[in-house]
Amino acid sequence: MTAAPGQPMLPPQAGPGPVRPGWLRLDCHLHTVASGDAWTTLDQLAERVAQCALDVVCVTDHNVTSAAVEAARRGIGCRVIVGEEIRTPSGDVIGLFLTERIPYVLPLTEVAGRIRAQGGLVYAPHPFDPGRSSLGPALEPLCADGLVDVVETFNAKIADPARNQLAARVATAFGLPGGAGSDAHDPAGIGAAYLELPDFDGPASFLDSLARATISGEFRPHAPRYARS
Repeated sequence: MTAAPGQPMLPPQAGPGPVRPGWLRLDCHLHTVASGDAWTTLDQLAERVAQCALDVVCVTDHNVTSAAVEAARRGIGCRVIVGEEIRTPSGDVIGLFLTERIPYVLPLTEVAGRIRAQGGLVYAPHPFDPGRSSLGPALEPLCADGLVDVVETFNAKIADPARNQLAARVATAFGLPGGAGSDAHDPAGIGAAYLELPDFDGPASFLDSLARATISGEFRPHAPRYARS
């Protein structure tokens, strides 16, 4: 079975089975201790990757890329896409496939431009979650300017399905693919939401694969977040 964006299937209680040949299981959005408000170590990330049968993870710590780079360098049992969740005055945005860190509190359009300048993709996380630093009304103008590549249409930490569904409608209106992420800040949350999609070998083919992706996930609040130091 497949699920429409914003209306994911629930993973089987016994854990996900194997994906079809040539396809991958990907969690687009998760955090490690490097974020300052999460406590997943790279060793714990590796353990959870194996438990959830994830093939790729996007490590998207707040305003840093060091743990993502280290995870990719040393290996954690799956492929790692280096990402960063970047605070802007207009809300958070994620850069994927980054080669260098982007400073926070820069204007949103400048951050999007810097992501694109290094060959990365602009990913809009939890865009309509009022409890976090989300783009909200800034999302549609950014999409209209052609500065968004992927909209997160399922975030596992959002309790109200309408928030994810609104993100899915905006993605559809602008012809953009949807992403799905656990947004995990602790090991148990990893894999609460993921995509199954054809294999890819870089940003452009990742976007192509997203057109065929299916979303699986469930609401899972995970451990409570604590304030960044």
